Amino acid sequence: MTATSVLTARALLLDMDGTLVNSDASVERVWRRWAGRHGLDGDEVMKVVHGRQGYASMALLLPDRPMEQNHADNARLLAEETADTEGVVAIPGAPEFLASLRGLPHALVTSADVALSTARMAAAGLGLPDVRITAESVGASKPDPEGFLKGAAELGVDPADCIAFEDSGAGITAARAAGMRVVGIGPRAGAHQPDVLVPDLTRLRVEAGPDGTILLHVRTD
Repeated sequence: MTATSVLTARALLLDMDGTLVNSDASVERVWRRWAGRHGLDGDEVMKVVHGRQGYASMALLLPDRPMEQNHADNARLLAEETADTEGVVAIPGAPEFLASLRGLPHALVTSADVALSTARMAAAGLGLPDVRITAESVGASKPDPEGFLKGAAELGVDPADCIAFEDSGAGITAARAAGMRVVGIGPRAGAHQPDVLVPDLTRLRVEAGPDGTILLHVRTD
């Protein structure tokens, strides 16, 4: 039996990696090479890097290293990731879901920079939302809520009236800290108790509600 719930919001804020785009293959290749260069266990590194900006992951993994080295190293990794789009594909339902948001308040809130987000969305065949909060937009990485708060501010919507879409623990923590409800996408999200959990975007449908609201229909069967 199909079960459907309806959430009401005034804006939707979308993470990219793991939420709209499956970039796991590229992330694994780049970060496992980085782990090898620094004598770190690749499996342990992969537990940390999803959702965060690279320098923030490095600060956790190499706590004694000066932050300026992390920023320099992160710039190199961003260039590697931007050049490596092999296997980058859309999350199931992403093209249709993004198309359904035309004319409705929504924004991309990603830890990727402009170049990386542009490359990955293009590789996945997805158009970029008009409002984008990228690494260049913020001074703090997820799990800090700054990116989500900026996204809400850009759209002119109270954070409490926003729904965030996330796949990672860092992202879910950031959205919650911003005062938003969270729809978790995929298996990574399940460990972090989002308000709603779906395997992919095929389970979601939006429609314009009364008084400028957005009705998000969630199929949870």
